[in-house]
Amino acid sequence: MGGKLIGIARREKSHSAMEELEGIDVSPAAGVAGDFRGRPGDRQVTVLSREAWEAACAELGTDLAWTTRRANLLVEDVDLEATTGRSLCIGSAQLEITGETDPCPRMDEQRSGLRAALEPAWRGGATCRVVQGGNLRPGDPVKWDSAE
Repeated sequence: MGGKLIGIARREKSHSAMEELEGIDVSPAAGVAGDFRGRPGDRQVTVLSREAWEAACAELGTDLAWTTRRANLLVEDVDLEATTGRSLCIGSAQLEITGETDPCPRMDEQRSGLRAALEPAWRGGATCRVVQGGNLRPGDPVKWDSAE
């Protein structure tokens, strides 16, 4: 059983607003096209689970847009907790999970207490490196690489 890609966003520079998109190319050379973190490395793409985000919002007693987290991809029905080293296939792309996306102080600038609400169980999402590029669109299937 797999999940689904339900949101795509990027930002052109640090501290700029997130831009939601209906499709995007991801590549090993550029990460999410047009995103300032796209250069090769362990944090080319960030992925957030809808369920984890909703748990953090419920803890705060509020409903915040997922882009408040400043992640690139929002997936549903995929548990990202403790998945370092695993390969996540989204549409035709393949991403290697390189670690947990640690909540930064900027989260509390968005909503007081958000940073602490994101700390348990990888609620802040996962960082990834692009192994195989592709064009992503909301609705694309999301699954763990079957070779694992």
